[in-house]
Amino acid sequence: MNADTILIYASFGTEIDTFSIAEELLKTHITAFPVSHDNGIMTFHVIHNLEELHKGRYGIYEPDVILPQPEITDNTICILPGLAFTPDGYRLGYGGGYYDRFLEKYPQINKTALAYEELITENLPVMSHDVRADYIVTPERTVFCHAEKK
Repeated sequence: MNADTILIYASFGTEIDTFSIAEELLKTHITAFPVSHDNGIMTFHVIHNLEELHKGRYGIYEPDVILPQPEITDNTICILPGLAFTPDGYRLGYGGGYYDRFLEKYPQINKTALAYEELITENLPVMSHDVRADYIVTPERTVFCHAEKK
């Protein structure tokens, strides 16, 4: 798949480091980071270098909302965070529902989660509004969730 735009989160805590990934992506792709708003909505904003990020809500790095939002196309990839994942793509997030609400509006987006192998589990609580990942990439392998539809 030839991605035109990559939507990527700013890692924190024990998450896989997305800053080094973003640094490489910025050289070749339109790269955007999310901003979580008070109303439960999340928007992505295009940056040109990592210095455009600052600590925001929840202590997570984010861009300024005045930066442009990317055009979402069939070739957009969204890199998903999560605390745990099932092999069929369900994820346990941080409880805000920001990604589920965002992705509901853009079903064509390729949804790829980054996780450590030990975060993949057979069972998680699932809600009817949960949006599944298409792929889960770990340092050991790539899990093709329900990607046969892509």
